[in-house]
Amino acid sequence: MTLGELIEKLGGKLVQGSVATDLAGVADSQAASSHHLVFAEDAASAAKALASSAGALVLKRNSLETYAPNPNIAVVEADQPRLWFAKAAKLLKPAPENPLLPQPHHMGAHVKLGKDVFLGPGAVIGSHAVIGARTRIEAGAVIGEGVVIGEDCRIYPRAVLYPGTTLGNRVVIHAGAVLGADGFGYVRDSITGAYTQFPQQGTLLIEDDVEIGANSTVDRGALKQTRIGRGTKIDNLVHVGHNCDIGEDVILVMGTGISGSSTVGNGAVIAGQVGIGDHVHIGPGVILGGQAGVFSGSKLTNEGVKPGTVFYGTPARPLRQVLREQAVLARLAKAPRKAKDRE
Repeated sequence: MTLGELIEKLGGKLVQGSVATDLAGVADSQAASSHHLVFAEDAASAAKALASSAGALVLKRNSLETYAPNPNIAVVEADQPRLWFAKAAKLLKPAPENPLLPQPHHMGAHVKLGKDVFLGPGAVIGSHAVIGARTRIEAGAVIGEGVVIGEDCRIYPRAVLYPGTTLGNRVVIHAGAVLGADGFGYVRDSITGAYTQFPQQGTLLIEDDVEIGANSTVDRGALKQTRIGRGTKIDNLVHVGHNCDIGEDVILVMGTGISGSSTVGNGAVIAGQVGIGDHVHIGPGVILGGQAGVFSGSKLTNEGVKPGTVFYGTPARPLRQVLREQAVLARLAKAPRKAKDRE
């Protein structure tokens, strides 16, 4: 689709370049090529976009003149560039067709199977998937188009791996887990209140020796990659949002939810029902006790505390501090009763 066709459908004003610019999709500035559209909402992201290899850029109105020019990039100005970008992504990537799977083996074309792969009854393998030696795909599991699975993996019944997902070696995925689904990202039209999905077309990488529990979900990146590092163990009913980067040998316990674009350092332990907001950084070795909460944008490290210190409560802070605060509150609660008894 050309840039001119996008402008005709979505509005906006071409302020630089040609309407004949041919676009094949959207991308992050770092990964963009000459056939990609990128967007920017502030000076920092605009500078990165204008220094990229993208074919086109959408900016806020009347803002191009404030940035260093790049004549190789076509520029569209719009009132809501993020929303314009999201709508353009839908037009550039229409919903794929759903052809019937071949019978009776439920296997698409050009699948590559390693030695001694086991496929259980009702397993569905999408076209161009690659499955390594000695891997077991159990009954009813669905392996999407182009998914790559390493050697000696175990995919339990009814697990679903969306296209764009890559698994390393010796990965275990338990029943009902869903890997690589779209992240929960939407752009709100400030005029109508309607929501448009921000493009969710990144990838998901699960490194070697990871185990993911039953009915847990890990979303693909929006425009880049979600990563689960080597040796990390994820319990049942855990959710990891899009664009997250989870380090090596991390423990995520049941009921934990990690919002998008957050990072967790190597060796961290996140206990049950912990809630982590978006764009949070949890440092290496941090221990979060059950039901702890970390506000969006926070940075939590174990600097200045003893190794093995547990952080607890909302907002999360060292457990000893939480216990002292609770003791003070208990004394304050008793004080009025004591005063009344003296009267």
